[in-house]
Amino acid sequence: MIHDLPSVEHSYGTELIRKSIHLCSLSIPLVYYWITKAQALSILIPLALVLGVLDVARLYHPATGRLYSKYLGFLLRAHERTEHGRRLNGATYVLLSAIICVLLFPKVIVITAFAVLIISDTSAALIGRRFGRHRFLNKSLEGSTAFFLSGLIVVALAPKIAWSPVEYAIGAGAILLGTIVEASPVPLDDNLSIPLSIGAAMWVMYAAFLPAVDVFALDRLI
Repeated sequence: MIHDLPSVEHSYGTELIRKSIHLCSLSIPLVYYWITKAQALSILIPLALVLGVLDVARLYHPATGRLYSKYLGFLLRAHERTEHGRRLNGATYVLLSAIICVLLFPKVIVITAFAVLIISDTSAALIGRRFGRHRFLNKSLEGSTAFFLSGLIVVALAPKIAWSPVEYAIGAGAILLGTIVEASPVPLDDNLSIPLSIGAAMWVMYAAFLPAVDVFALDRLI
């Protein structure tokens, strides 16, 4: 998501609507806590297929594209509306990201990384668009600060395995990396780059600093 220095003020209302819808994706980590990996994938994969087919139809079937633009086009970001880039929309990337994270990472990491994607990315976009004045990498310092601080709150509230200070420090370190990735001009969509970078960083740090902790313990509770 783009939390650039403020430019088009009238777009802020649309951003609020877009981010309100984005926050609904918080249901993914919340529900995943209570179900198995197989159950999560049985929900996420069909949803991703449906949204993916509609998204591809929007891009390559003119009649579908016109209908989509008429009723939902205001929710698309600028790079999603162009016919040249043919980019999938954010909702499709969110579901793809959730599937990849569930497949790759232990549940404790998925819940933290994906909750940060939803909450911190939303915070960064809204704060950055409204209050951003200073450039930080490809975004605003104000938005990136909001990303980092809200990410720390997520880490504080997210489930843990050992509940040790080191585990909180691992989360904080991963959030710092996620903040840099979110603000950098990474070609990968934010909905993929943020949780994947945070998830990978957490798993490496668990192995390095808490090697005795079973990171799959939460997966076996269901």
